[in-house]
Amino acid sequence: MPVYNSDIAEIFEKVADLLEIEGANQFRVRAYRDAARTIRSLSRSLTDLIEEEEDLTELSGIGEDLAGKIQEIVETGELDQLERLTRQTPADLAKMLEISGLGPKRVRSIHEDLGVSNLKQLRAAASEGRIQELDGLGPKTESKILEDLEKRDGEQQRTLLAVAEEFTGPLVEYLREEDAVERVEVAGSYRRRKETVGDLDILVISDQGEKVAEHFVNFEDVEEVVSQGETRASVVLRSGLQVDLRVVVEQSYGAALMYFTGSKAHNISLREMAVEKDLKINEYGVFPADGDQEQEDSIAGESEQEIYRLLDLPFIVPELREDRGELEAAREDQLPELITLDDLKGDLQTHTQASDGRNTLREMAEAARELGYEYLALTDHTGYLGVTQGLEGDEVLERMEEIQALDEELDDIVLVKSMEVDILEDGSLDLPDEILDQLDLVVGSIHSHFNLSREKQTERILRAMDHPQFNILGHPTGRRIHEREPYRIDLEKVIEGALDRGCFLEVNAHPSRLDLKDTHCQLAVEKGLKLAISTDAHSTDELRLMAYGVDQARRGWVTPDDVINTRPWKEFQALLNGS
Repeated sequence: MPVYNSDIAEIFEKVADLLEIEGANQFRVRAYRDAARTIRSLSRSLTDLIEEEEDLTELSGIGEDLAGKIQEIVETGELDQLERLTRQTPADLAKMLEISGLGPKRVRSIHEDLGVSNLKQLRAAASEGRIQELDGLGPKTESKILEDLEKRDGEQQRTLLAVAEEFTGPLVEYLREEDAVERVEVAGSYRRRKETVGDLDILVISDQGEKVAEHFVNFEDVEEVVSQGETRASVVLRSGLQVDLRVVVEQSYGAALMYFTGSKAHNISLREMAVEKDLKINEYGVFPADGDQEQEDSIAGESEQEIYRLLDLPFIVPELREDRGELEAAREDQLPELITLDDLKGDLQTHTQASDGRNTLREMAEAARELGYEYLALTDHTGYLGVTQGLEGDEVLERMEEIQALDEELDDIVLVKSMEVDILEDGSLDLPDEILDQLDLVVGSIHSHFNLSREKQTERILRAMDHPQFNILGHPTGRRIHEREPYRIDLEKVIEGALDRGCFLEVNAHPSRLDLKDTHCQLAVEKGLKLAISTDAHSTDELRLMAYGVDQARRGWVTPDDVINTRPWKEFQALLNGS
């Protein structure tokens, strides 16, 4: 049974949670959390590293103890320490950590003071008003707990796109090993590059469907076979992800790919267009509306391109298939030339060991240079948020000197003197003007006071952007997918405010953020605001997360011209200076 990096990271995060509920030393807890983040950012499999006898202690934040635990997980699929912690922690208590507003300390308090050990008891305590009576909680937290519990009742569990990719890649490679398989494509929201996916749809071309289905259900990571037939099968992977296989003949491949890629709204609109031409589209092909829809009567279906062409449309890339105006734009030959990863010339938010990153300044610069970037902004945190070990005063000036010195040494990449500066509650920035004036780039971000009213949060951001040194609003809505809801802001007003002030908004590429959302990207583009796509990388491996930001931007109709870091260095520098 394969062990993925995300499996190991999840085990370490569970250990950290249970240790914190126990009241363990915070340095010990943080070691597991830092290790989990390092593991999630790795581009190579830890299983492969162990098989190749690589020294895991060379990874940032991984000492001998944690390296040994990683080896134990890879070899056994389990961690004895987690089993012990789980046995001594009340059943279902850890599930409370998934509820908005509840971290391990609050879970511990609710458990010890109210005797709450599961979600049912938590709902009862919140409904009876007992949670707001605890120190450090209150009516707002209690209300948020109830809202989140209600939301979860009707919410389908979805998987982050980046996590789904980790499980999908090995399965696709496994399917390709079968001689009867001619082609494999992952369809659905995965192909449309949505930030989260539900069930996975995999499409295979083969004329031996039963053989392919048998091969599919025997994949080593399959935990449950839901169904199996001659041309289809459905399984649940050990990760909990359900995967549905469809085997089609080559003649129907394009029609099936279009059908299973979706979205549902886009497909309905296509079928309505087909009806106007006396045609019928389904997963098997395109047929005359009054025909029998036998396979031999198909007019088109081997490729998506020929189906769109039959409807007098150019090919529409999967990322745009959401029925948000793409069909109208296609009819008018107004589809955008979407941004690609190759268009980007630099990364505008990265972190090093100077604050909460895991690599040195030089390591980050060299990794960015290997990616072919012309420039890199080193945006370590300022000191307001203590948990990030941010820089203050003279420390910032010393850091700028270090960046400049390395920049002068490296002649094939420009290192931008920059910081990620906290936006304080009143909208001021967490650095004095005399220091801000010495920076080439300022990324302003909110890391505290998330619960302000919509009006106050909006005004807070606009006041921050009033500062003449402010350039980019980092992760503009503050959301973390599955972890934290966005704070309340009038985003349209923020976009218009950024336009008026010559500022830009970030598309944060980290898979757990993807902030801005795709619809917000589209709104910004429609308003004429340019964006920055940045990774928020805290390690060299995380620099490669840029692809997810590009996916998000493409779903938001973003072109290369809409993004400031597609410019060569001189043009980018002029853009920052307002010229």
